[in-house]
Amino acid sequence: MSAAKELVVCADDYGLSQGIDQAIVRLLAAGRLGAVSCLVNGARWAQDGPALAAQAGTASIGLHFNLSEGAPLSPTLARLWPRLPPLRRLLVDAALHRLPAAAIADEFDAQWQRFVAVAGRPPAHVDGHQHVHALPGVREHLVARLRALALPPLVRDTAALTGPGGRFKRAVIAAAGGRGLRRLLDEAGLRRNSALAGAYGFEAQGYGERMQRWLAELPARGGWLFCHPGDADPELHDDPIAAARIQEAAYLASPAFADDLRAAGVELITPA
Repeated sequence: MSAAKELVVCADDYGLSQGIDQAIVRLLAAGRLGAVSCLVNGARWAQDGPALAAQAGTASIGLHFNLSEGAPLSPTLARLWPRLPPLRRLLVDAALHRLPAAAIADEFDAQWQRFVAVAGRPPAHVDGHQHVHALPGVREHLVARLRALALPPLVRDTAALTGPGGRFKRAVIAAAGGRGLRRLLDEAGLRRNSALAGAYGFEAQGYGERMQRWLAELPARGGWLFCHPGDADPELHDDPIAAARIQEAAYLASPAFADDLRAAGVELITPA
């Protein structure tokens, strides 16, 4: 019998709302997650972060660096962007090399410090809300900052996106910065995931079928899968992926997920 393929399931956006946080904590308790990425400028991070930090022995607790939702933490960036811009603007500015790199570097440091202040420890991994950590003008400081640490965290490699469906979205993510980030990570000798799954259009139906295909196509070396579970929450009345969050949370907690893992020969793990 061949060895099981190992998968780290990482829930993003912890700290954004009560409904998201309670769904993630529930999935952690059920053993369905191996990692959680925290949005530290979110409304609930200061309140809900300590409870999550207590789970650091059972999951990788990381920083979900955010440049596209809410308000900045650093005064430097807040003077330029009182509210963080939408992803579309970030992509355009990154492509035209006009992101305020020094102010963004200050923001990364401010979010790192907020994580440590609440969690009581540095992030075990780093990624980005809407994958902004990979953008040119962002990734350079991130890599320089992390390579200077005695114990650098793992960084989400978005060039490693795999799986069926979402081909255009995966190509955009890789082209927008994923390949450049991977090159910098490898040059710096920083750890990164191998394969990465989870990209789709956040449709409100069919998540279980997508998961079956992601699991079937997971390479033998295993990988990470990012997800966005959450409960219904009036705090997020304008959240465009609210229905997808509810669907993901229900499936990940269900016996169907366990059955799909067994059928695909996949074992859930917490990263070392």
